[in-house]
Amino acid sequence: MEKLSRNSRVVAITKLLIESPNKIIGLNNFSELLNAAKSTISEDIVIVREILQKLEMGRVETISGAAGGIKFIPTIGYEKGQEFALELCELLKDDGRVIAGNFIYMTDLMYNPEIIGKAGVILSSYFKNVDVDYVITVETKGIPLAYEVARNLGVQLVIARRDTQVTEGPTVTINYVSGTSGRLQQMSLSKKSMKAFSKSIFIDDFMKGGGTAQGIKDLLKEFDSELVGIGVLLDNKEVEKKLVDKYVSIVEFKSVEKSAIIDIKPSKMFL
Repeated sequence: MEKLSRNSRVVAITKLLIESPNKIIGLNNFSELLNAAKSTISEDIVIVREILQKLEMGRVETISGAAGGIKFIPTIGYEKGQEFALELCELLKDDGRVIAGNFIYMTDLMYNPEIIGKAGVILSSYFKNVDVDYVITVETKGIPLAYEVARNLGVQLVIARRDTQVTEGPTVTINYVSGTSGRLQQMSLSKKSMKAFSKSIFIDDFMKGGGTAQGIKDLLKEFDSELVGIGVLLDNKEVEKKLVDKYVSIVEFKSVEKSAIIDIKPSKMFL
C-alpha cells in the first residue's frame, strides 16, 4: 500500500474509531492498515483525540497492557445535549401528538435516525462508567434507541418479546402488572439471550407507571442478571408514584391538554 498523508491517516483513524465505539483497537491494526510506523500512528492519534474533544464529539482513551490500544467513547457536550432536549420538547408540543387514551404518538421520533442517534449518545454517556454486559429493551418502539445505546457502549442488545416465538427456542416467560392500568401482561426472553450473573441496562422510549421496567427487572432475575440502570427518552411525571425509582430520562412532562403536551421540559439531567 502506498504511503498516506497525515490528513488521510487522521481521517481513516477517526472513521475506524467512530465506527467501533468502546472497542479497543491496537496500534498494530492501524500501523498495518495505514502502512505507517507506530510512532507515526501515535502522533496521528494525538491529533484525532484533540479534535474530537474540542468538538465535544467524544473522547479517545488509551488502554495500556499487552492487549491494549485505544478506544473511542461517544459523548455530547452539556450545551449540545440541552439544545437537543429543548428541540425535542418543541417537536413533542405539536398539536395532534396526544391520541385516544391519552397516548402520545412518538413513532416518527423513535424511527428518526438523527433524533435517536443523538438521544443514544446522551443516554450512553450517562451510563459510560457503569459496568454493563447488555442493553435490554422490549419490542418494538424502544429498539432503535436501545440499539444506539448498546452500540455506543460496545455491548450486545437483548430484546424481550410480548409473545413467545418458535424461532427463539426455549424461553423464560413472566407475568407483570402494568404500572398504570393494573392489567396483567407478559414478556418473554430466550434462554440463549444472555449469560448468567451479568449486568444489564434497560432502555425504552417512554416511562409512565414503571410497570414494564419492573417487569424487566423481574425477568432478569430469572437469568441471575442484575438491572443496573434504566434510561428512557420521555418521562410522564403525571404518574408520581412509579414502580421503579432509579431511572434517567431526556425529557419529562407533567400535563396534557386536549391534543398537545403542555408542561414539557428537559429532565433533571440538564440542570
